[in-house]
Amino acid sequence: MGAFLLAACEYVRFLEKESNEDRAYWVDLLYKMAAPVLSNMAEGNLQKNMIVEVSPNWDGRNKGVTYMETFGRLMAGIAPWLSLPDDETDEGMKRKQLRDWALKSYRNAVDPESPDYLLWRGHGQALVDAAYIAESFLRGYDALWEPLDDTTKSRYIEEFSQLRRVDPPYTNWLLFSSTIEGLLAKAGAQYDEYRVNSAIRKVEEWYTGDGWYADGPEFAFDYYSSYVFHPMYLETLQALKDSKAYTRIHYSNYYNRALRRAQKYSIVLERLISPEGTFPVFGRSIPYRMATMQPLALMAWYEKLPAGLTNGQVRSALTAVMHRMFDDKENFNEGGFLTIGFAGRQPNIADWYTNNGSLYMTSLSFLPLGLPATHPFWTDAQQPWTSQKAWSGQPFPKDHHWGETEKFKDLF
Repeated sequence: MGAFLLAACEYVRFLEKESNEDRAYWVDLLYKMAAPVLSNMAEGNLQKNMIVEVSPNWDGRNKGVTYMETFGRLMAGIAPWLSLPDDETDEGMKRKQLRDWALKSYRNAVDPESPDYLLWRGHGQALVDAAYIAESFLRGYDALWEPLDDTTKSRYIEEFSQLRRVDPPYTNWLLFSSTIEGLLAKAGAQYDEYRVNSAIRKVEEWYTGDGWYADGPEFAFDYYSSYVFHPMYLETLQALKDSKAYTRIHYSNYYNRALRRAQKYSIVLERLISPEGTFPVFGRSIPYRMATMQPLALMAWYEKLPAGLTNGQVRSALTAVMHRMFDDKENFNEGGFLTIGFAGRQPNIADWYTNNGSLYMTSLSFLPLGLPATHPFWTDAQQPWTSQKAWSGQPFPKDHHWGETEKFKDLF
C-alpha cells in the first residue's frame, strides 16, 4: 500500500511538473515577443530601432502605422498577465519588468514630445489599433489604466475622442469604434452612445449561427470571428455594464447571449486543433498566427469554458499549437521582432495591409496567463483534446447545433 501511495504521489508531481513547464514555456515565449518592443518604446527608441517588414504588395500607406499596430496589439494580449500581483519568482520578475516598460511606453505613445508618439492622426488605420490599445486598458484596467498620470489619461481621452473623425467600413471595424467608446464610458469620459449601440445592432444582424459572425453583409470564411467579433463584442458590452450606462439596449442580456455564442465558437476552435497541434489555414490575415485561438483563450481566462472542454485539455491543445508554430522556425528577425509569416518567415502570405507590427495579434492567445500559476488551468494534468481522442479511437463528446431562443427588444 505504501509503495502504491508513493508511486501515486510521484505521478502527481510528474503531472504538476509538466503543467508548470507549460506555463514557463508560455511565459518565455511571450517575454521573447514583448521585450524588444517594450524595452525600446519605454526609452522612446521603438521607431528608431524596430526592424520593420511590410507585405510584398504593400498598399503604400505611411509605414509609421507599424508602431501603433505593434504596441496596441501586443498590449491587448499581454494585459491580463501584467495585471497579476508582483512576486519574487522568475516569472514575477519578468512580469514586473514588462509592466514597468509598458507604463512608460503608454506615456510615450501619447506624448507629442516623445520620439515614439504614435501616428494617431491623419489616417483611418489609427482607429483599428487605437481599439487594441483601448482593449488593453479594458483587460488591465487597474494595473495599466489607473496608474497613469492625469496628463497621460487626458491625452488618451483626447486621442480616442478625435478618432470619431474616421468613418469605419461596414465590417468588423464598427467594433473598433465601440471598443474605444466603451473604454471612454468605463473611464468616466464622454462617449458616443450611438457608435456603441449601432455597432451592437449591426453585429446582431451579422450573426450567422453556431458561433460564427459574418464580416458585414456577406459571410467571409476566415477567422475574423476570432480576431475581432467575439472578444470586442463582449468587451464593448462589459464596458457599458461597468459604466452603468442606461440606454435603449439592455447590455447584460446581450452580454449573456454573446458569451454563449463565444462558448460555442470555442468548441469549434478546439475541435479544429489536429492531433498534431495544427489548425486549418484559410482566409485573410492568416499571418496573425495564434490570434485564431483568441476566443478559446478568452473563455479560459474568463473561467467560462463550456461543458466538454476542460482546463487540462485546452492548455494542452494551445501549448501544442504554440510548439508547432514557434519552435525551431524563423518567427523573429535579427532585431527580435516578429517576421511576416504563419509558421516561420513566409512573406508571400501577407495581405496588402500587413506589416510585421500587425502580427503581434498572436499575443492574443496568451490571455490565460492572466490566471495565477495556482489556477487549475495551469495545475490540472495534461489531457488529450478532442481531435486526439477522436483519431485514436477514444470516446469523445458529440457536437451539436446551438440554437438561440432569446429575442430582446429595446428598453424604451
